[in-house]
Amino acid sequence: MRRIALPDKGAEALFGNHDENLRFLEGSLKVRLRNHGQDLTVEGDEKGEAVVAEVFEQLGQLMKDGYSISPGDVRLAAQLLVEDGGTRLRDYLMKSAVRGGKKVVIPRSLNQRAYLEQIETHDMVFGIGPAGTGKTYLAVAQAVSSLLSKQVARIILARPAVEAGEKLGFLPGDLQDKVDPYLRPLYDALYDLLDYEKVARMLERNAIEVAPIAFMRGRTLNDAFVIIDEAQNTTTEQMKMVLTRIGFGSKVVINGDITQIDLPAGRTSGLVEAMQVLAGVKGISFTYFDEKDVVRHKLVQAVIKAYDAFGADKAAAKP
Repeated sequence: MRRIALPDKGAEALFGNHDENLRFLEGSLKVRLRNHGQDLTVEGDEKGEAVVAEVFEQLGQLMKDGYSISPGDVRLAAQLLVEDGGTRLRDYLMKSAVRGGKKVVIPRSLNQRAYLEQIETHDMVFGIGPAGTGKTYLAVAQAVSSLLSKQVARIILARPAVEAGEKLGFLPGDLQDKVDPYLRPLYDALYDLLDYEKVARMLERNAIEVAPIAFMRGRTLNDAFVIIDEAQNTTTEQMKMVLTRIGFGSKVVINGDITQIDLPAGRTSGLVEAMQVLAGVKGISFTYFDEKDVVRHKLVQAVIKAYDAFGADKAAAKP
């Protein structure tokens, strides 16, 4: 049994909402944790006790130095320290950080970190996984960082204007008014990373362009950071068109969730086909996310796992 000293302030952030982080550590490391005011006792096998001690010691020190603990940091720290007991969390968190304008964005899982590393080293990256895993937000943060550091001249954010069978023609207003609701998540990410006025100026100068995929036809995109979001809703033709727009000095990130395809029945998803066609092409990277990478409410993880299990059972039941 070990006794761990807790930080003077902020221990509740380490514990998580309703002590969910403590329950996670107990379940994953097979240890027993008990809170005694300013101390925490941990009882289990030697490795489990050592990991818990390192998690609280290193994150506690980071908190003393002004680091703001996020809900996923304890889980991420435990994952890292299980893989390598000598991991220095400060180096990991700071080295992986992306300065996306007014925010420093830090990957909250191993897959998120791998995703950012692939974006750094590859000109074409596919991010595939469920909602809430940070695919779009991290890509936009990297794009903003690249634009502000003048690594690229512009950012182009695009997604297909197809959602759950709805038709653009039924929406009020002109063409821009019709497509803006489909592009809103991209605007939200921009406004979270940059001041509203700065985004407006960049949009006016075309340093940032947010548009439906159809607007990219016939163009060659040089010196640009291109993000294709909701790519599971592209057709085969759209995906090929987008991927062949990329010019010199450009980088493209294609994101999607192949479990949420809203194309009409009988249409092949351009993302699903691209995963097969491009799997062995040198210079193209694929990062796959799962429920462990979800950075939204903890119930989102449970929902994703439940749907995955239901789909697996349904497939197994087919004759």
